[in-house]
Amino acid sequence: MSKIWVVAQTRADGIHPMALETLVAGQELAAASGGTVDALVMGDSVSARAAELASWELGSVQTLEAPALAAYTPGAYVAALAAAIRANAPDIVLFPHTYQTVDHVPRLAQALGAALVPEVVSFEVRDGAVIWRRPVLGGKLQADVRAKGSPILASVQAGAFSASDRRQGTAQVSALSIDVELEADREILGVEEVAGEHIDLSAADRVVAAGRGVGGEDKLGVVHDLAKALKAEVGASRPVIDSGWLPRDCQIGSSGQTISPKLYFGVGISGAIQHLVGMKGSQVIVAVNKDKSAPIFGVADYGIVGDLHEVIPAVIQALEETEGD
Repeated sequence: MSKIWVVAQTRADGIHPMALETLVAGQELAAASGGTVDALVMGDSVSARAAELASWELGSVQTLEAPALAAYTPGAYVAALAAAIRANAPDIVLFPHTYQTVDHVPRLAQALGAALVPEVVSFEVRDGAVIWRRPVLGGKLQADVRAKGSPILASVQAGAFSASDRRQGTAQVSALSIDVELEADREILGVEEVAGEHIDLSAADRVVAAGRGVGGEDKLGVVHDLAKALKAEVGASRPVIDSGWLPRDCQIGSSGQTISPKLYFGVGISGAIQHLVGMKGSQVIVAVNKDKSAPIFGVADYGIVGDLHEVIPAVIQALEETEGD
């Protein structure tokens, strides 16, 4: 029987959405392995965050609180998690695959001498062992990985599991204590919001993504019009960002944001593997491209072959007419 922990990353407005997806992965892994799953919430004062998870079907929600954990620093997080894992001996520890966990989880694995399996997209249990599936070579291939030893640390890719699939229940909240002095290894001088109307695309329900096929910065109006009609956020492929048509925080893909919206609408995007890695977890994928052989049609639920500057205005008109009915 596996003892599974999920480290539920938090942010200013609550539990990180990708942490909720990771909790679902933990529930499914516990069901498949006959194990138990507990959530761990870290910070200085996290009772409100822990209460958010008390309605999940979990063995428990454990809190790990210390002044040094008030703001994220990798040294304090690694020290706290290493001590907690050594004291409680979970077999598997799951994390959401975020910029924060990419920063500190490899150091944690090194401190524990533990196996690390990053960017997990699925798993299965064979003969009592967990076989993890993750992308390799920039998403060109999928690898099945069997990790050795205990504990095993794994990060779960965005969109691989849906938070809407969670099992509800009643979990007890308890405090976890560790016998170690924690000290932040960085001094936080302040937190500055990204200039402009920065949008976290990973939290968006609907995304309209622009590709090089749009034709230029001066032709992006049709993309913004579609986003407005769909009440969606605007994203882009890397060529659009590199050309300076949209700001860097709009980039979707292996070197940008990973998204899993309910609706992804690709406009003039051919579908390079680096982009597909960042959006293929979307629930419904719609693509418009004049090249019928574009790779994006291989992952699209709905594809329209045609000139986007003719197709999109027609789509917007249809949306407006539907809204008026």
